[in-house]
Amino acid sequence: MSVTISAQDVKSLRERTGAGIMDAKAALQESGGDVDKAIEILRVKGQASAAKRGERTASEGTVASYIHAGGQIGALVEVDCETDFVARTEEFQAFAREVAVHVAASNPQYVSKEDVDEEAREAELRVLREQAAAEGNPENVQEKIVEGRLNKWLEEIVLLDQRHVNEDKHEAKTIGELRAELAANTGENIVVRRFARFQVGEE
Repeated sequence: MSVTISAQDVKSLRERTGAGIMDAKAALQESGGDVDKAIEILRVKGQASAAKRGERTASEGTVASYIHAGGQIGALVEVDCETDFVARTEEFQAFAREVAVHVAASNPQYVSKEDVDEEAREAELRVLREQAAAEGNPENVQEKIVEGRLNKWLEEIVLLDQRHVNEDKHEAKTIGELRAELAANTGENIVVRRFARFQVGEE
């Protein structure tokens, strides 16, 4: 029996494993929508090497900087990997710099969804629920609307969920997708550890 797999399920599995879209979708179909089983299927097929890499310590890396023209905005980003060899490669250094460029332009608030302050998330949820109710939507669709808007809000504030500002250059991929690609290419666990953004006149 064919199971309906949502794009969000596929995206979530790809973020966790680094697998391709079709591989992730096929694994979810095979597992009947069970994410943990899908991860096991991908591991068996050798398509989830990034999941295994995620367990390895990323203790090498680089701090990249970007200062926007005019010197009014700047960003520092720490990106880590497993070996000094990979840290010195042009590909790794270029990725770190591209993340710094993006941070300067997009002003994200958190690295990942897990970092989002719980109080901020709950406050946003309350507002979204009130909006959905005020719009007169039926109760059974209100939560769906709220979930969609919450994900949209997270995309606006979470670095890994944002599309790189230079969409043409990076084919509209998110920072998380670019990170997964680099992990696949280098064979190492790649971690965007932290960032800081500075703007003249801002506290």
